[in-house]
Amino acid sequence: MTITYHGHSTFKIKGRVGTVVTDPYDDYIGLILPKMSTDIATVSHDHKDHNAVKTLVGTARRNNPFIVTDAGEYEVGGISVFGVQTHHDANGGVERGKNMVFTILVDGIRVCHLGDLGHELSPDQLEEIGEVDVLLCPVGGTYTIDPELAVKTIRAIEPSIVIPMHYKTAKHNPDVFGDLKTLEDFLKVYGVSPTPVAKLELASKSSLPEETELVVLSEV
Repeated sequence: MTITYHGHSTFKIKGRVGTVVTDPYDDYIGLILPKMSTDIATVSHDHKDHNAVKTLVGTARRNNPFIVTDAGEYEVGGISVFGVQTHHDANGGVERGKNMVFTILVDGIRVCHLGDLGHELSPDQLEEIGEVDVLLCPVGGTYTIDPELAVKTIRAIEPSIVIPMHYKTAKHNPDVFGDLKTLEDFLKVYGVSPTPVAKLELASKSSLPEETELVVLSEV
């Protein structure tokens, strides 16, 4: 499996049996997402910095990507997706609505994308999400959990690998995302500063570290 980061909350997860793209964004955010080919796309919530599926095209296996937007269990071409409903804010969705947490099973490895999670996960939600090998975690605050709550969430989930996402960069539209925390803000709270890498390659589940390892992916 290979995981690459395309900015904001968009990742491409490429396995032996197919490809998944998470939360594609519209260019209003300041970043430009090129057309990407994928078998499956997950959309955590219906905001244009996460739901721009029009930017995606199909593959040799599928003419059009299979779009997953809701809670439940899905299986497409040997890839399983499990959706758990959470909220986009800390007030039960009153402010920003619902948010889906998707766990994607590819090549025997469980990759969990928290979307725009806006609150601490409950014990029931943690149990429903289940085991996580690779966690894709928002850390910027304002619209999502902030660095402090991100660290608490990581410790609650206990993944083998965690990759931060949804933080402020120089490319982001400052009018919309100017209040987000940066990656550096999160790393200070987490307590480590790993060197960014272009991609994460995992040969198998057995290759995962025993203790949680933080991986920072540079934007492709």
